[in-house]
Amino acid sequence: MKHRSALLLVLGIFIFLATSFSQTEIKLLPHEPDSVLNQPDWLIDHSSYKAGLYRTDQENLVLSNGLIRREFCTKPNGATVAFDNLMTGESIIRGIRPEAEISIDGRLHSVGGLIGQPNHAFLLSEWIDGMQVDEKGLQFIGFESGEISAPFAWKQVRHHDSLMTWPPPGVHLVMTYRATSLEALVHYELYDGLPVICKWLEVINHSNSVVKLDSFSSEILAVVEYASTVETREFEIPTPNIHVETDYAFASMNADDANHHVVHWESDPLYTSQVNYLKGTPCLLRVSPELGPAQILYPQDTFRSYRCFILPHDSYERERQGLAQRRMYRTLAPWTTENPLMMHARFADWERVKTAIDQAAAVGFEMIILTFGSGFDIENRSEEYLTEMQKYSAYAKSQGVELGGYSLLASRSIDAENDVVMPPEERPVFGNAPCLASTWGQAYFDQLYHFYENSGFTLLEHDGSYPGDFCASTQHPGHIGHADSRWNQYQLISDFYKWCRAKGIYLNIPDYYFLTGGNKIAMGYREVNWSLPRAQQVIHTRQNIYDGTWTKNVTMGWMFVPLTEYHGGGAEATIEPLHENLDHYAAMMISNLGAGVQACYRGPRLYDEESTERMVAEQVAWFKQHRNILEGDLIHLRRADGRDLDYWLLVRPGANEKAALVVFNPLDQGITKKITVPLYYSGIENDTRIFEQGDYLGTLKLDRKFQVELSVTVEANSWNAFFFE
Repeated sequence: MKHRSALLLVLGIFIFLATSFSQTEIKLLPHEPDSVLNQPDWLIDHSSYKAGLYRTDQENLVLSNGLIRREFCTKPNGATVAFDNLMTGESIIRGIRPEAEISIDGRLHSVGGLIGQPNHAFLLSEWIDGMQVDEKGLQFIGFESGEISAPFAWKQVRHHDSLMTWPPPGVHLVMTYRATSLEALVHYELYDGLPVICKWLEVINHSNSVVKLDSFSSEILAVVEYASTVETREFEIPTPNIHVETDYAFASMNADDANHHVVHWESDPLYTSQVNYLKGTPCLLRVSPELGPAQILYPQDTFRSYRCFILPHDSYERERQGLAQRRMYRTLAPWTTENPLMMHARFADWERVKTAIDQAAAVGFEMIILTFGSGFDIENRSEEYLTEMQKYSAYAKSQGVELGGYSLLASRSIDAENDVVMPPEERPVFGNAPCLASTWGQAYFDQLYHFYENSGFTLLEHDGSYPGDFCASTQHPGHIGHADSRWNQYQLISDFYKWCRAKGIYLNIPDYYFLTGGNKIAMGYREVNWSLPRAQQVIHTRQNIYDGTWTKNVTMGWMFVPLTEYHGGGAEATIEPLHENLDHYAAMMISNLGAGVQACYRGPRLYDEESTERMVAEQVAWFKQHRNILEGDLIHLRRADGRDLDYWLLVRPGANEKAALVVFNPLDQGITKKITVPLYYSGIENDTRIFEQGDYLGTLKLDRKFQVELSVTVEANSWNAFFFE
């Protein structure tokens, strides 16, 4: 007992000295500035919202950018004592919780936080001084701050949103907590002009023993509830008006679904004064893996968690919430604004690939992928095959075209030794799956690295990407057992994607890997619909784009144009022969390019005769002329239904062309109609000059709702576009 008391005394002196040092450092920080009234809407002009680290009169730390603020006390412990939505003037939290929790060798440790709050429905500042430290947890000992560093490199080799910088500007705060031989670094990033805070955790083993990190929670927030519901029954109580996601996302092309295994909205057992009779209101945010990570830490080892991003919304309106989420991706994953025009070459033999390259170069396409079923085999390890592929890519490069290929990862079986091992009653997400940490999996990734390091290919379509399957094998070299299998497999694939991003390799991945380097996912469509009659396919195309861009930027989702028969349907569903269905081919192209969306043009060729070549080249030239605005934010106006005009608006406040209205007529007769065009998010305030295609129509004055009434004429089965400056 004497030795233990002496150790605690030394630790107490160490914490006191470290805390005193921290208080001295805090005094050097500037005071938090007063909020400024009548600031511009951050979705139109975010330039004045600069992130900074400040101090309060109570010598608390504050991260603020004028949109959101997070305040931390540092004595008697580190803890979030305020998290405010400055856009609405509301508090996001109603109580204090630990900054994190970690389980080491079966023992749970809190990281920071205070206990003893008298009521968890709200948090009064006068309560904080009377709250206590959890003596069993890790205690705050100091902080550091600086500029933001990129979590991985982005090689910028193709057209993208030039307004985005990497890494994004802002401020990085690190708060350090310690208990004997265990140290936790809690990282926060706050960005200029964006109401998003990022958080991640590092755990360091300072002992002389090997320990196991069983599990952790990197974020725990007692959030103000969305609704006050007495009964629950079958009604699902909505969660708070906050978007939360991580870079540990998989198994879906929807952000919320891809993060459901790590972002948890739970009931709060401390919130005993809530209205819900069963105390089941989902108002405690816990960001924690479902299982694991079960990582072994040797002496002086450091474990680093995923990153968690929290975006408090300033509105309940769907479009505005979507615009906020889309701005988040533009800022934190700017490679998603890369948007090359892409052909899916149906065959991989030299003569037909050469034809595809020549045609792409002739009409302005920028990338070719040797698609599924083409005969391309990225797993072919022979030097002869690699030499052949080097010839392909060298020729493509000489014509100004990028070349890439397709690989299937999951949704297939290798063998009993290398497939995931699951309980008898469970199946992998895709029915079958290899374990990425198996001998086969490690060799597969070695081959991907080797191929892309040496082939000259600059695109990978990675189908059936890792969907989060667990594996209970104890024989695979890359994981110990069930508990660490998901974490280890995810690190393998996310490290590869980050490597690709640093090499400038474009990534088509039908899964939500945007924050670890992925460029594009499917917009969202049912593949068998491409076997429907051609006229129906056009309507589905515009519906899919309209529906798929509420939370994705137009550059983040690919569509599909089956030049040859796909999933059946015969001649009525097929564009080939291309010159015989030229109007439909053109309608499919403009339905995509008119929203800044790239499709997979799947076939052996892009044109079959001069008229087809001319049409494709004209569509591509029109898109490139207006690319800056067409790749802007899509404002949803009227969804396609085949009964009347359908249309959307693209906006970009910082551009010369600040808005583009693209209108489609699916009917067999021309239509002239007045359309109300909402120009608020374009940044136009008073007057706008309007152009119909290249023809100047005149100037209109915006009304008090930032709208104009515009008379549009669209010929039968055709389209029109209007540009606003």
